[in-house]
Amino acid sequence: MPELPEVEVTRRGIAAALVGAQLRTVVLGKPLRWPLGCDPAQLAGRMVTGVGRRGKYLLFHLDQGCLIVHLGMSGSLRWLVQPTEPGPHDHFDCRTDRGILRLHDPRRFGAVVYVASLHDPVACKLLGGLGVEPLSDDFRVEGWLLALRQSRQAIKPLLLSGRVVVGVGNIYACEALFRAGIRPSTLASRIGPVRARRLHAAIREVLAQAVELGGSTLRDFSSVQGHAGAFQLHAQVYGREGLPCRVCGTPVRMERQGQRSSFFCPRCQRP
Repeated sequence: MPELPEVEVTRRGIAAALVGAQLRTVVLGKPLRWPLGCDPAQLAGRMVTGVGRRGKYLLFHLDQGCLIVHLGMSGSLRWLVQPTEPGPHDHFDCRTDRGILRLHDPRRFGAVVYVASLHDPVACKLLGGLGVEPLSDDFRVEGWLLALRQSRQAIKPLLLSGRVVVGVGNIYACEALFRAGIRPSTLASRIGPVRARRLHAAIREVLAQAVELGGSTLRDFSSVQGHAGAFQLHAQVYGREGLPCRVCGTPVRMERQGQRSSFFCPRCQRP
């Protein structure tokens, strides 16, 4: 599933071309996870005034309303200067006076939803429960320490929940915990201030590095230009079960936490 770095890479890849573009037509393919929420013809003539992101959601701000886009499990966006016919897995075409923004989503868990404003009940339902943006100034150490002390969860599921900090997907949670020297199964409330501060810094470092490397391509993700991400090639523990830790040489372990695989070094990462 595309996580925060992949969505941010997508946002950066389309913002320059899309901001200032005027929508001409919107063409829908097979139904996606949620309905568009309006007649596509109503979007004709609207101007794109900004391209933002909240967690794993892209926000296409219009002069009237906003399109909220989620890439689902396998979605990716393409910017096409020359028009081409949609393929069987292309389910949303936003045709503008500059080119076509196309959503390719083989599994159709993605969505494009129109809302009149971000105060709309649908927008509040999708975005209202999201935690702090980890790459923003709002991700403060003090709030982070308090959230850990008050939690009853293990640290890895807490990171994946998105309630405290948003967008830290499985690969990035594993890598941040490795850098901080913390086991994925450690109770969040038992992490002391020194290690909590180390994890706070590691989350920001890992996500920033992932954005610079174009995100991670484990199955389907590619950038707007069609390039695969490279962060997975730099992973210290994720996907390396049984291989030697790059720091100490101890074999990397994998344990299941809920439905997710947690990779860690039993020597470098303490409970």
